[in-house]
Amino acid sequence: MSRPISTRWTSALLLLVAACGSSSGGSVEASGPPNGQPEGPAQVRLVSPLPNGEWTLPAGDLANTRYSPLAQLTPQNVKGLKIVSTVTTGVPHGHEGNPLVVNGVMYVVTPYPNNLMALDLTKNGQLKWLFRPHPDPRSVGIACCDVVNRGASYADGKIIYSLLDGHVVAVDAEKGTEVWRATVGDINRGETLTAAALAVGDLVIVGNSGGELGVRGKVVALDVRTGHEVWRGYNTGPDNEVLIDGTTKMFYPHDQGKDLGVKTWPVDQWKLGGGTVWGWLSYDPETQTLFYSTGNPGVWNPDVRPGDNKWSCAVFARDLKTGHVKWVTQLVPHDSWDYDEINENIAIDMEWQGKMRKVLLHPGRSGFMFVIDRETGEVLSAEKFEPTNWASSWDLKKGEPVKDPTKQTKHGVVVKNICPSSTGAKEFSPSAVSPRTGMLYIPAHNTCMDYEGVDANYIEGTPYLGASVKMYPGPGGYQGELIGWDLKTQKKAWSIQEPVLPLTGGVLATGGDLVFYGTMDGWFKAVDAKTGAVMWQMRLGSGIIGNPITFLGADGKQYVAIYAGVGGWMGAVAFPDVSEDDPYAVLGVVGAMKDIKKYTGPGDALYVFSL
Repeated sequence: MSRPISTRWTSALLLLVAACGSSSGGSVEASGPPNGQPEGPAQVRLVSPLPNGEWTLPAGDLANTRYSPLAQLTPQNVKGLKIVSTVTTGVPHGHEGNPLVVNGVMYVVTPYPNNLMALDLTKNGQLKWLFRPHPDPRSVGIACCDVVNRGASYADGKIIYSLLDGHVVAVDAEKGTEVWRATVGDINRGETLTAAALAVGDLVIVGNSGGELGVRGKVVALDVRTGHEVWRGYNTGPDNEVLIDGTTKMFYPHDQGKDLGVKTWPVDQWKLGGGTVWGWLSYDPETQTLFYSTGNPGVWNPDVRPGDNKWSCAVFARDLKTGHVKWVTQLVPHDSWDYDEINENIAIDMEWQGKMRKVLLHPGRSGFMFVIDRETGEVLSAEKFEPTNWASSWDLKKGEPVKDPTKQTKHGVVVKNICPSSTGAKEFSPSAVSPRTGMLYIPAHNTCMDYEGVDANYIEGTPYLGASVKMYPGPGGYQGELIGWDLKTQKKAWSIQEPVLPLTGGVLATGGDLVFYGTMDGWFKAVDAKTGAVMWQMRLGSGIIGNPITFLGADGKQYVAIYAGVGGWMGAVAFPDVSEDDPYAVLGVVGAMKDIKKYTGPGDALYVFSL
């Protein structure tokens, strides 16, 4: 990797700025631990450490930590970081997810048409092969929020990933030929696949998208070798289809009972109930448990679906081999704001009140930072990390939010100034944790909204919404914030406020005590993991909504890679064919993003950096 893969530069790239402390509008706020709290970081143990300088899974490891022990790059030398390679994918849409690095080859999955590129890192990034899966083009018109893809997994000599049209494909990592293709979703019913498939042992797990089209959320386990379905678990409906039985142990009384996935809905509404799984999957090897969270209930108008609407907006723990549900905890019963809780569940062992606990870290779209016992589903802590007023708090004893009735949305009434907005206090963009600092690094939003429930008619394969929404920047003069969250105190240790646009890109933490992240206006930054001080930054050719990775090259040097290609739900307003005149457009997000075209435009680039 001694010279660029590509020298195609846009006019924006000619304006690259790389300087420690260069102005991009961000500001750092730091705070120490509260009085009476012990000094020093929380003790954190990784349950699935990242191996040998490669990046073979969506989050690097099975537990979703997005932590790499590589330490060649440090706060002292990172100012020398420079671009060593660029590649264009030819698809100027939202580049979510991240590449993989396996056996000296980098694998890049594009947005629709979901091409897979293999770049030989031992030959200066030369294109080794290009696989074109040719998904059904009808899926483009069905996908809710841009034609994105969140990445792939490597297993059994294959690159395995989702296609927008409801299929999962396995490609021979050496030859670039298709090994198998499995049908998981039906685009005729509104199902698409945008989530990253997670390979664990001899299984690969994937969830469906389409919560705004009246689909029924599910996860499906496929055989890595053949693509044959091993088990399927739905998130709404009767217990036998959700895979709940007498051995399932729900922690909270209101989550206990038979067939709550039916009884907490109006008649047959659970069949259109959403609860999809378009976020991240994680796994605990010690207990062989799969964890994931579910999306919003359908429809957005809460008056159409009285009841708790289980198991939408919930965290699931399933046995990997059988899909059997070990426990479920619903975080937002009767969601009235589109608070998909699809965000990552990071599995770590952590010191908690004087002893080590097996926990999940779940920074929720609802604005609460949850710490959950991963053996029982008990919520140990739920603190607000962004302006949040739909609930005053989260009652740990009862296991439910304390909702503010003045922020309850309803049919035919415009309820104003609800925080956060439907895009959440944090989107799908994944956090990272560092065992060295005892911190979680959260890429957050600060947007609020006005919300009115309206009529909705279900027609298979078409939008099924039932709400009129207008979003706008939240209080405080910023829209994005990178938060260094102290796991011992469950408070912000420091934060970097981004005034221009929300953060919708992921985070990487490293053994060199650096945190990497990107902004929607195109800045890629490295900050001191302990203090939040910005040590290096560079303006790229498009907004960043992807996730950084790091790896060792064939020369033994540490590299960092990131996509720059704005898009997704919020970033779609940057596309030329999207008007910023109607604040209710793009499911209400235009009101918060009306200025995005001033700062960025579509892109399709992969960047690789090193000293």
